[in-house]
Parts: sequence; structure tokens; C-alpha cells
Amino acid sequence: MSLILPGTKATRMELLRLKARKELAERGHDLLKEKSDSLIMEFFNAIAEIKEARAQVEASLKEAFSALTQAKMIMGPSRVVEFAYASKVETYLEMATRSMMGVRIPSLSIEQHVPDLPYSLPDSSVKLDTMSSKFVEALQAIVRLAEVESTVNRLAIEIERTKRRVSALETIVIPRLDATLRFVKLALEEREREDFYRIKLVKAQISKGLT
Repeated sequence: MSLILPGTKATRMELLRLKARKELAERGHDLLKEKSDSLIMEFFNAIAEIKEARAQVEASLKEAFSALTQAKMIMGPSRVVEFAYASKVETYLEMATRSMMGVRIPSLSIEQHVPDLPYSLPDSSVKLDTMSSKFVEALQAIVRLAEVESTVNRLAIEIERTKRRVSALETIVIPRLDATLRFVKLALEEREREDFYRIKLVKAQISKGLT
């Protein structure tokens, strides 16, 4: 396949237009390369956050199930289940996005609506409240992990997309513009030589005619 762009005309205007296109392509390449480097840095930062978030989820769940076991030991499994079914707590997942280097990154949080206690304090144990708060903390940790993992996935997709665009500019667009520029320059130089030769020939013929 020829590297020369189709429809190219060997004119001064075309030469100027090609130079402008090449400069724009080179600026775009530099900007995309900078974006790719920044995205990769953010990607590795998010990877480190995933490790922390997973550790937090494991620790929170361990504490929550430990509190559940203690509540069952004190109140009995059936009473804990009874209180759980009587609970009217509503939990909502709030979702938003923010921009990171042009990538829409999720921002997740939970919101809870806690009505009046569905049980009387004398009938329950403080372990029940501890268990509830521990599971809320575990849920928050899980939501945070989901947010970070989604961020990593979106950054990875954008990094791959940006790399493809950088590669296309490096291996296809800019080389074709270079080849086309050389073609136009050579064509113009050849035309100038031909014009110079014709002018010289005409001058020689005129000189002969005068003599």
C-alpha cells in the first residue's frame, strides 16, 4: 500500500496544508503520550488502593461475623434472626461520577434510613447494636472496594485506547504525512527545475533570434 495520501496535489497550498496537519498530528501524539503516562500512574495508584480496600473488607467482615457470633451466644440464634427480620433499616447505594484525565470514574457511597428501634432495649443486647454497626462498616468497605475496582477497569480500558491512538499516530498517520510531504516537495522541486530549463531554453532561442 502506498504511503502517499490519496488525492494529494503537488501544489504550494497542499504543501502548507500537509505541514499544518503534521504539526497537529505531532502535538496530538505528544499530548496523548502524556495522557497515557498519567493514566498509567493513576492506574498503579488505584491498584495499590485495591490491596488496601480488600484488606479492609476482609477485616470488616471478620469483625462483623465475630459480633454476630457473640450476639447469637448471648441472645440465641432465633432471637437475633427475629430482630433482624423486624428491622426496617433501608440502605441505598448512591452513584455519581468524576473525571480523571477525561475518564469518568465512579464515586459510590451508601445512605441508610434507620427508623425507630424495632425492639426494646431490655429484650436485646448491646452486642446486637455492635453487630449492626460492624455490618454497616463492612458494607461501606465493600462499596469502596467496588468503586476502586471499577476505577481500575475503566483506567485500563482508557490506557489501552490511548495506546492504540498513540501507536496509530506513530506508525500510520505521521509516517504517511511525512511520505506525502516528501512526495509533494520532490514534485515541486522537479517542476521548478523543468520551469527553469524551459525558461533557459526560451531565452536561448530568443537570443538566437535576435542575432
